[in-house]
Amino acid sequence: MVSPLLMNIALHGIETEIREAFSYKENVPHIIRYADDLVILHPTEAGVQKARQLLETWLSTMGLELKPSKTKITHTLWEYQGQVGFDFLGWTIRQFPVGKTHTGKNPRGKPLGFKTIITPSKEAVKRHLVAMKVVVERNRHAPQGKLIHERNRVNRGWANYHRRTVAAKTFQTCDNVLYLQLRRWAKRRHPHKGGHWIANKYWHVQEGKGWQFRSQETTLWKHSQAHVQKHIKVKGAASPYDGDLLYWSQRLKNHPLCNGVKGVLLHKQQGKCRWCGLLFQDVDVIEIDHITPKSEGGGEELSNKFLLHRHCHDERHARRVKGICDKDPIIEEPDAGKLACPVLKPSGGGDPFA
Repeated sequence: MVSPLLMNIALHGIETEIREAFSYKENVPHIIRYADDLVILHPTEAGVQKARQLLETWLSTMGLELKPSKTKITHTLWEYQGQVGFDFLGWTIRQFPVGKTHTGKNPRGKPLGFKTIITPSKEAVKRHLVAMKVVVERNRHAPQGKLIHERNRVNRGWANYHRRTVAAKTFQTCDNVLYLQLRRWAKRRHPHKGGHWIANKYWHVQEGKGWQFRSQETTLWKHSQAHVQKHIKVKGAASPYDGDLLYWSQRLKNHPLCNGVKGVLLHKQQGKCRWCGLLFQDVDVIEIDHITPKSEGGGEELSNKFLLHRHCHDERHARRVKGICDKDPIIEEPDAGKLACPVLKPSGGGDPFA
């Protein structure tokens, strides 16, 4: 669809125009825009009204206007015109009064007395539950494996989108509804069978996970498997291409995509590749390699793993194929401050990464 691109082109510069119309004493508004969806945040109603007038004037020069049914003014903490908070991109943004131990803080560290909570909106949850039902109904007579495959695709996409919000309870609700839908699907297929027979046919005990809706080929992926991980906002106007490798390597160590073994190894290696010695950046492809290959008796323990850039990973194995070293090399940690080439030494000298 080309319409989002055209809206980005048409509205380019509106944020700067509105901010420059406010003086420092008036409090400059915060503007968040995604294509044609726009939110303006300001501590006073007068500031919001002023920004709205500026926006309407800007749009009128291009023959556009705000849609009244989708435009509203609300307060995120207290009730205003019968409403509290607002929905944006499938999320509900609200603020709640809390005590001093849970309060949010302003940029200067002063307690605010409230906390901002972002959750999946009721409309987004309702649309997802309908989509879940459609998939189950469409596969009423399909094999279990086909149903699981289509359900997993819908579940993963929706849950991964909302996992950055406070969504644990919402995920649990969706899983409960999904179980009821699947139970109804199974009973329809076998109206003359008892509940125990149906459960034993379609639900199986998986070690450490309890009863799972699964076939011989695949297992149903539940919403609760998308563990909630809060997004950490990028500092200021920082960019992966601004040369601040220290900031991006530290951010990468806490990146949601680098949890588990990869996250532990990033902390262990101080965010550096053990082949080239350079700091990882947010755009790098990072791979796990074995110091001693499994084909030579190496195990899956953490001490036998380390992280490399993908191209460094390829170079390391290319050296082994060409027989540069008699044994698989272990890469020493480069000296600090040097853009080092890999330093090789025969294996057997202990683990240099401990």
